[in-house]
Amino acid sequence: MKTLDILGCRVDAIDADEATARIMALAREHRTAQIVTLGTEMVVHAQRDERFRAIVNAATLSLCDTVGVLAVARRRGMPLTARVTGVELVERLCADAASNDLPVYLLGGAPGVAAEAAAALRARFPGLRVAGTRDGFFRDDEAASVAAEVAGSGARVLFVGMGFPRQEYWLAEHLAQARCVGVGVGGSFDVIADRITRAPRVVRRLGVEWLYRLVREPWRWRRQLALPHFVWLIVLDELRPRRTQKNTAA
Repeated sequence: MKTLDILGCRVDAIDADEATARIMALAREHRTAQIVTLGTEMVVHAQRDERFRAIVNAATLSLCDTVGVLAVARRRGMPLTARVTGVELVERLCADAASNDLPVYLLGGAPGVAAEAAAALRARFPGLRVAGTRDGFFRDDEAASVAAEVAGSGARVLFVGMGFPRQEYWLAEHLAQARCVGVGVGGSFDVIADRITRAPRVVRRLGVEWLYRLVREPWRWRRQLALPHFVWLIVLDELRPRRTQKNTAA
């Protein structure tokens, strides 16, 4: 599998089909694995958070989630044709989980959101077994008990929607206890539960969801500052000797 280093963060050159196939294979084998959906904000955050960067680079898969990461990957010769967004990954994995009778668990979001997202997914994918849901509002001293709850549910795939870096920290610390494949999916539950309106397909194809969100939710402007920051960091990085693309065994 080809990988690329973007500002110290690993990105894997696989599309949504291959990512889904790999994750489902891990789930069928009842393996423990952490999956990262890497976006520009996360890359920027990783510049000042060595622990977070190490988690990204140690993940079983680090998938390209945003247009900024995709653009840099393409510029540097990585054969990526599209992003693998959190929402798309949840939907694809749930479709396959329903077909293979593999239970999933939804952890994160505000109270009630994970349950609403689970109901929407069950309606869309008949036969989907949701082993459990829980919101993301728990204390640090409750984290181990949450992992035990996931393990006891028998879930093979755990979707964690607590936002970065918290979801990545939690998975890195507690996934071995939860005993499943853990996928960080950010705010995907809000979209799936229709708490947040999904950007139109044409907007998603153009890769300007950030602008759509900014227009609809102008109070999020501070978060959007990560994009120009990311571009600036890439420009500085381009002025240095370019990192070479790596090949690792699949």
